[in-house]
Amino acid sequence: MNTITAAITAVGGYVPDFVLSNKVLETMVDTNDEWITSRTGIKERRLLKEEGKGTSFLAIKAAQDLFARKNINPEEIDLVLVATATPDLPVAATAVYVATEIGAVNAFAYDLQAACSGFLFGMSTAAAYIQSGRYKKVLLIGADKMSSIIDYTDRATCIIFGDGAGAVLFEPNYEGLGLQDEILKSDGIGREFLKIDAGGSILPASQQTIDAKQHTVFQDGKTVYKYAVSGMADVSEKIMLRNNLTNDDVQFLVAHQANKRIIDATASRMGVDEDKVLINIHRYGNTTSGTLPLLLSDFEDRFKKGDNLIFAAFGGGFTWGSIYLKWAY
Repeated sequence: MNTITAAITAVGGYVPDFVLSNKVLETMVDTNDEWITSRTGIKERRLLKEEGKGTSFLAIKAAQDLFARKNINPEEIDLVLVATATPDLPVAATAVYVATEIGAVNAFAYDLQAACSGFLFGMSTAAAYIQSGRYKKVLLIGADKMSSIIDYTDRATCIIFGDGAGAVLFEPNYEGLGLQDEILKSDGIGREFLKIDAGGSILPASQQTIDAKQHTVFQDGKTVYKYAVSGMADVSEKIMLRNNLTNDDVQFLVAHQANKRIIDATASRMGVDEDKVLINIHRYGNTTSGTLPLLLSDFEDRFKKGDNLIFAAFGGGFTWGSIYLKWAY
């Protein structure tokens, strides 16, 4: 029997219609377009404004886009994974509802939470299920409604995040394509630098936590930036060295879209040319679990079978890593 590798065979994506531009943010907080663009690379971000719609809505739309692009029958899906930091509800997994709503009636489903590294870690999980030989089709979705946990009077965070989702289908491959190698890391030192204080088991919701605005994201930007630059660059360089890859061997860098300067630093450390770095942060901001699959969705037509893609991400916790994947179609 030939060795099974786990390959991405289809992609999809979705972002809401409502655009929150830097110009609009100038009227909301003490900031300006030049300051935001020069420090983050972000020009606008998308927000899901409809009342009663959460992360599942984004995830469902991304999955449906994938099905439409490749004419996939959802009844053939074995497993649905949703990477998200903003589940619809506590306890009840968002993935379970998503699977039901998209017609994946033969799949089991659950959520993954690793902040901005959620989709990257999900790639490893999906690939392991495929490589085991037990499952044939694993749908991995990265989705976040970050606007639900952002304080729009806090200029340190409200300029960064947006809402969006992307989806990929993993299937077995017998040509040596798909996921080749991974380096995944975590360190609890990051717990205090990017977090939501209240709403968990340590500090349950109360009138006091609501009044103190402890249910929205806090970020120590300088510290997170420092760790993100070194973390993403280190693992991305290491995975190239471990697989004897040079700039000529790598077709694309698929990096988490948190900050343009972090992406540039990672590419520089890897020695990867600028034209190989996929960028859409200027359009969507940081969609957390959604950034990597949204890049695949936006740039699918540029990929060729056998292309070498290096994925990289860094998230709260801290979590970070890099994955080397060969494109399969």
